[in-house]
Amino acid sequence: MAEYKSTVNLPETAFAMKADLARREPALQTWWEEKNIYAQQRALGKGRPRFVLHDGPPYANGAIHIGHAANKILKDMIVKSRALDGFDSPYIPGWDCHGLPIELQVEKKHGRPGQKLDARAFRAACRAYALEQIDLQRRDFKRLGVLGDWDKPYLTLDPLYEAQQIRALAKLIRNGHLYKGAKPVYWCIDCRSALAEAEVEYEDKTSQAIDVAVEVVDAGALAHRVVLQSPLPPDASVAIPIWTTTPWTLPANEAVSLHPQFEYQLLQVRSGEAVSPRLLVLAAGLKEAALARMGLTEVRSLASFEGRVLDLLPLRHPFQPREVPVILGEHVTLDAGTGAVHTAPAHGQEDYVAGSRYKLPVNNPVDGGGRFFPATPLVGGMKLEEGGKLIIETLRASGHLLHHEPLRHSYPHCWRHHAPLIFRATPQWFISMDAAGLRKDALRDIPGVKWTPAWGEQRIASMIETRPDWCISRQRTWGVPITLFVHKETGLWHPRTLELIEEVAQRVEQGGIDAWFDLEAASLLGAEADEYEKVTDVMDVWADSGLSFECVAHLRSELVGPVDLYLEGSDQHRGWFHSSLLMSEALNSRAPYKGVLTHGFVVDDKGRKMSKSLGNVIAPDKVMATLGADVLRLWVAATEYTSEMSVSDEILRRMSDSYRRMRNTVRFLLGNLHGFDPAQHLLAPDALVGLDAWAIASTAALQEEVTAAYRDYQFHAIYQKVHNFCVLDLGGFYLEITKDRLYTTPADSLPRRSAQTAMYHILQSMTRWLAPILSFTAEEIWQQIPGRSADSVFLTTWYDLPATPAPSLDWTALIALRGEVNKELEKLREAGSIGAPLDAELDIYCLPDAYPRFAALGDELRFITITSAARVHQVTTGLAEAVPVFAGAAGASNSGVWLKVSVSEAAKCVRCWHRRPTVGTVLQHPELCERCVGNITGHPEIRRYA
Repeated sequence: MAEYKSTVNLPETAFAMKADLARREPALQTWWEEKNIYAQQRALGKGRPRFVLHDGPPYANGAIHIGHAANKILKDMIVKSRALDGFDSPYIPGWDCHGLPIELQVEKKHGRPGQKLDARAFRAACRAYALEQIDLQRRDFKRLGVLGDWDKPYLTLDPLYEAQQIRALAKLIRNGHLYKGAKPVYWCIDCRSALAEAEVEYEDKTSQAIDVAVEVVDAGALAHRVVLQSPLPPDASVAIPIWTTTPWTLPANEAVSLHPQFEYQLLQVRSGEAVSPRLLVLAAGLKEAALARMGLTEVRSLASFEGRVLDLLPLRHPFQPREVPVILGEHVTLDAGTGAVHTAPAHGQEDYVAGSRYKLPVNNPVDGGGRFFPATPLVGGMKLEEGGKLIIETLRASGHLLHHEPLRHSYPHCWRHHAPLIFRATPQWFISMDAAGLRKDALRDIPGVKWTPAWGEQRIASMIETRPDWCISRQRTWGVPITLFVHKETGLWHPRTLELIEEVAQRVEQGGIDAWFDLEAASLLGAEADEYEKVTDVMDVWADSGLSFECVAHLRSELVGPVDLYLEGSDQHRGWFHSSLLMSEALNSRAPYKGVLTHGFVVDDKGRKMSKSLGNVIAPDKVMATLGADVLRLWVAATEYTSEMSVSDEILRRMSDSYRRMRNTVRFLLGNLHGFDPAQHLLAPDALVGLDAWAIASTAALQEEVTAAYRDYQFHAIYQKVHNFCVLDLGGFYLEITKDRLYTTPADSLPRRSAQTAMYHILQSMTRWLAPILSFTAEEIWQQIPGRSADSVFLTTWYDLPATPAPSLDWTALIALRGEVNKELEKLREAGSIGAPLDAELDIYCLPDAYPRFAALGDELRFITITSAARVHQVTTGLAEAVPVFAGAAGASNSGVWLKVSVSEAAKCVRCWHRRPTVGTVLQHPELCERCVGNITGHPEIRRYA
């Protein structure tokens, strides 16, 4: 064989078999930056239709985790695929830079503002910390292969952004959405600040559940309102029991709520054998459970009535010398308790709403640090937990405590401190959901947004329907200020507020938020300064990010909205999607986005959250340093992202195996394009061998599916289709068949150039399909493609595949035949009769209808089946009579086809390895078959089909 080796066209390529991604990827990233590929992409995009994905800003605090990686990779796949689809698709990354988490990090080093640093220096330290975190996160996001305007991201701490956010405050006022009110808000004692709903998490907590008897002032007055079935017992008192898990809120009790339509009963009860002189009013639907809990039994029911008949009935506060009324509220349920709800408007949103209809006072006895104000009766100066214990003992001593037990239940906690929250009424700034139609407008526009997955629409709509007014003020140091001057006596903002806000915004553009905090009121208000108070609250950070559509569009014209897509995790229906929608409706009366895509949380292969204590954390930097970023990107693409995204070391290893199979397919294509110049050697479609035309047509059909899947964000479908194409259509069929032609026909022969033409078209297409997902690998492939049309694959669009003539063969039947032949060959191999398929010969027996499908190929059928011979026989007699003709044949799944494989007795050609009877028939080449002799002596074979 040595003398014929030079006549065989073996693959040759610089595209390595070993990916070595951890080493190659950083070099490609550097090359992208040196070539400024993103800027070139933007230049090419000018004049094209625009597709804008607006980046939801990650928080500038801490190293990126696997959830960050999944999020940024999904965004990158969409942006890159849209650019390949012919759109101008900019990507401007952003960061959320204000807020408590950054303050807490600075406090660890410097203490609270005023301890080691004054407020101005503290803000400077926060700014420096945020910028440091941004640099670290930006490095890792770029290492993931994400292309974007990394040198000019949007930052919420940018003075220009802050100034535009302040201008948005003026728009909120102008449009009638902002007001100040003392309403209950989520309050974190550790943060010493109000929290937004999106900053609340629910965790289990043990509370002290108590039933408390709230006495009716005049039992006779109650008796006059209901129809008594028998007179009240002499000297009987009446109480309406309430059930609560927050005893510490009882000092703020202003009423007891009943449901207007529920049935209530006036019950005589006993404890043990003794009949109680106290009658109880309980909801009929809860009385059995309530009495059992209290250790009481019913003696008789004296009356049944609807809750509405007791409206405004006076009650005695259980331990304070004052009266409180019965009020009616639809918020009362029969889920638990007694059917009567302790109502403290200062400590609950539903309580506040119910109380506001009755003009109840909103008296908050609790300070920001979680203590009762000193003047609070009974518990003044105490911590809430201490006060709650004293309240319980006081109720027990007075006989008002009917039951007490610990209760484990789900309770709102601060997402930063994981500390239980309280509801606390304080003067805060709110965006009203209803005063100027904000809720109505948002609900109107939600159906016009394309929600992926579709359930996102109902999820956010239900949240908007029920959400309270948005508290946007925070009592913090590091944030964008609420730049208002409020009259010290009337509480009204200055009549020139809109004009003053613009003046402040101009100063903030130059000096950042310190321009407000350093501002002397007199410099703007002159002689009026003493009459007004400068607001020191800052805006909720969800207002910062929720206004990004407004602030970034002001800075970057390419992001003027509404943008095409927002993409974040499923928690953002109550976070960024939510705040952005409300802000956009409040400012512009429209949604900020045309589409919203949601991905699930990243969990391990057992469905558990990532946790250091569980040892299941997958750190992106470690994956990139070992397997490479492209393996991480492939995992994201292969995962059904709309539900929880499972990842583990084992899952990533499987992804690495899949990556390797695709890489090896590409390497084979590149290796066999050695010496191919498309400018000289590309064949016209009508000159192609039939199998090559089929391969191009199959690629074109798959490209339609792939591009459609990219447009629908179905990345897992793309992974499956492209992986199967590499492994089955190419690796398992086309490439296996074309090896013989590529290796053994002359280098410049039509059969070989035909195969190379098809491979060139396939590679041009597939490299682009892979680019949004396997970005580094696609670029590495692109640099090896002969005659490439651009510096980078990211400066191209989907490949324009040539149209091929209609096939003259039934390729579906031939593929099926190949699969059936392989099964029969495997039987011979397992028996030890053959080593390779070319050691065998094939006989195919067909009924008349099937015969033409296979006979049309003539001798070329053997190249399809990869056997040394393939003979087709037509069976014209009935099956029973025909059995002797093809004894030993196996029925194929194709109806009317039987296969018989046998060991070839012919000699083996040392050059093509086929066993042919023509081996040795040419004296000059006694080890070659006749075909190979022609291929090396200038008389190349002709291939029409395979």
